[in-house]
Amino acid sequence: MQVIGLCRFSYPAIGGFQVEHETIEERMAYLYADARMEERFRLLETVALPCLRQQTDPDFDLIMVIGDSLPQVYRDRLHDLISDMPQVRLCAEPPRKHREVMKDLLNGARRKPGQPCLQFRFDDDDAVATDFVERLRDTAKDCAKLFAKSAAAAIDFNRGYIAEFGPDGISAAPVVRPYFTAALGMYVAAGSRKTIMNFAHHRIHHHMPSVTITDAPMWVRSHNQFNDSRQGGAAAVDVAPLTAEQELEFAAVFGLRAAKVRAAFKPR
Repeated sequence: MQVIGLCRFSYPAIGGFQVEHETIEERMAYLYADARMEERFRLLETVALPCLRQQTDPDFDLIMVIGDSLPQVYRDRLHDLISDMPQVRLCAEPPRKHREVMKDLLNGARRKPGQPCLQFRFDDDDAVATDFVERLRDTAKDCAKLFAKSAAAAIDFNRGYIAEFGPDGISAAPVVRPYFTAALGMYVAAGSRKTIMNFAHHRIHHHMPSVTITDAPMWVRSHNQFNDSRQGGAAAVDVAPLTAEQELEFAAVFGLRAAKVRAAFKPR
């Protein structure tokens, strides 16, 4: 069964952001500001990509959506970062309505629309466990009879960490959060054009059966200066620096290496 992920990397969509802008030009200026882009690249390099490179099941596709207006210097940097990842396909798009373009890209990525597939969203500053794709497939197999009766079904790995990344390394707190974007997957039936982008992640269970897996931490949600979903004064989470033992755990489970984080975020 094909597994398709979708990652939006500073794509200037029409809608889709909680930080509002009067014009698309203002949105591009915000997204492509030097300070923001530097943080996004540091998080992409040290948080998001390592866990994908180390997936125990490397048979997945990841659509990385960028704007066709992304400055060439950033496009070149992005190409360099993903050059060793055959699963990743860059898609440069003009500004379009957020959900419309994402749904089109997901449906266009299905190699065999007449067969079911699995989909997930992947934020460019988050991480999933290195066995996420494997467990997503295994769960779909375990639930085959249930899913066969549905046009779509959600698979929610609800246990993970909130984390902050900086020159001192990684600080984190364990949490259980239902239907978070990170490590939330969706089964899509054969022939259906529904996608994971048809639904708000926190309400996906209002529209389809869902299966919750809570046995182990499966994701790391980054809190940083430019979280779109946290710009409205969301409550802070009390994180603590990882111990040496926890640093080894994060490296083993998520592919996150505190030494690389410290080096990447070291003041320049």
